[in-house]
Amino acid sequence: MNVIKTQISDVYIITPRIFSDNRGYFFESYNKQTLEIEGISYTFVQDNQSKSSYGVIRGLHFQKKPHAQTKLIRVVHGSILDVAVDIRKNSPTFGQHVAVELSDSNFQQLLVPEGFAHGFSVLSETAIVQYKCTDYYYPETEGGIKYNDAAISIDWKIPHGKEIISEKDMKLPLLSDFNSPFNG
Repeated sequence: MNVIKTQISDVYIITPRIFSDNRGYFFESYNKQTLEIEGISYTFVQDNQSKSSYGVIRGLHFQKKPHAQTKLIRVVHGSILDVAVDIRKNSPTFGQHVAVELSDSNFQQLLVPEGFAHGFSVLSETAIVQYKCTDYYYPETEGGIKYNDAAISIDWKIPHGKEIISEKDMKLPLLSDFNSPFNG
């Protein structure tokens, strides 16, 4: 696995080694030992999968302590723009984001640690996204930031008017109206 540091500390792009031949391909999508050698150590307890259509934007979501989650995101089918926003108070990169295209052809994954809001937009006709989590989902600890907050300025790569947003995500607060439960 190739581990690439991003411009924001603790957010990594992970690309597995792909073994291809005339039958297709094989790769390890996760190897705890390999990541620990790179200094990345998490215990994942839940795997999630979603299917979405072009234009869907999911996020920006996170879980508050005591059930904060680190996520390892990958695409099984299609293409997404995956985004991690630093919401750690006192962090030198508070409010900044990392955006990476993940697809079934580049095999890249994004590691989003706790203290970050996460979201993605679907760039292909459909996308199937899988992600590992370090804690279980508890509705009472969920939180979020509005996807189109001008202070964060994310280019979701979806033309205006083509976005598909849940009613719940439309009601999320702006970063300036948000008191983060995470320290930097």
